Amino acid sequence: MSMRTDDFDYNLPEELIAQAPADPRDSCRLLVVDRKGSEAGTPLEHGGTVEHRIFRDIKEYLKPGDVLVVNNTKVLPARMYAYTKNGGKVEVLLLKRRDLTEWEVLVKPGKKAKVGTELVVSEELSLTVKDRTETGERIVDFHFDGVFEDILSRVGSMPLPPYIHEKLKDKDRYQTVYCKTDGSAAAPTAGLHFTRELLEEIKGMGVQVAEVLLHVGLGTFRPVKEEDLTHHVMHSEYYCVSEEAAEIVNAAKREGRRVIAVGTTSVRTLETVADENGFLRPCNGDTSIFIYPPYKFKCVDALITNFHLPESTLIMLISALMGREQCLAVYKEAVEKRYRFFSFGDAMFIE
Repeated sequence: MSMRTDDFDYNLPEELIAQAPADPRDSCRLLVVDRKGSEAGTPLEHGGTVEHRIFRDIKEYLKPGDVLVVNNTKVLPARMYAYTKNGGKVEVLLLKRRDLTEWEVLVKPGKKAKVGTELVVSEELSLTVKDRTETGERIVDFHFDGVFEDILSRVGSMPLPPYIHEKLKDKDRYQTVYCKTDGSAAAPTAGLHFTRELLEEIKGMGVQVAEVLLHVGLGTFRPVKEEDLTHHVMHSEYYCVSEEAAEIVNAAKREGRRVIAVGTTSVRTLETVADENGFLRPCNGDTSIFIYPPYKFKCVDALITNFHLPESTLIMLISALMGREQCLAVYKEAVEKRYRFFSFGDAMFIE
């Protein structure tokens, strides 16, 4: 029997959608889920136990030899406003780089961005619409002198998710402390909870940190519109696994140590690259992996993640890891205990 998208629905009061990040980062709440059950935890309806902690307590659940896999992508200030020669204003959102000057973008309103249209962002940046994709995005060519990222830092703003209505006071709060490589249209939000100090403490315990890269696209926020989720087509995203990251993960796999993904983007990178035994090879490319029950994980043993939108591909991934009934029982508990949801919300550790 195929799974339906509404099998992954849950009731979320709007006031539980976090509008601002916790301060400091590691002071948010942490819901610890033991899938098999622990003596310290409170039993769940469909098996397993939960504990209610603070994120910095994650140290108590990690052990020497564990490998944390983080996504070191950096969010671009990808939202900008441009004008047609008649003075019409449009919003341009960068989605995916195709080469040095060519990008796939989302333009609103689309009717002002027909093929051939020229749009001006500022004195130093303009663009021409070259093509339109099947799903309505535009392929554009940017015109500029100098370094694109430098210009972008002056004319662009952070592309916060549509459910966040408050202005972000400090744009660095929508970046992880270990971000390195420009290219994302959204943050890998599970990583937002780590401070530099917490990471150093964790490394001091004998936990290794491996960095992979996946540039997060806006498809992350796209609802699954198909009733039968097997018909849903995933967006593709660029990933890269370095030789160093592959070696750290492979050594852990050989020695039976845990590989703990920080965020669903790290999961999708690892599961894209892993062979049947969970071993990685250094590589890069585009992935459109869609993980949903009854997917069998090859590499990931445990996961640190946020609370995700109802009927999203992300809650489907979580359900593949812990079972749909257990996942929905955990979410029900989180709603009852007034956890904060989505990008700036609280965290969950699934072990």
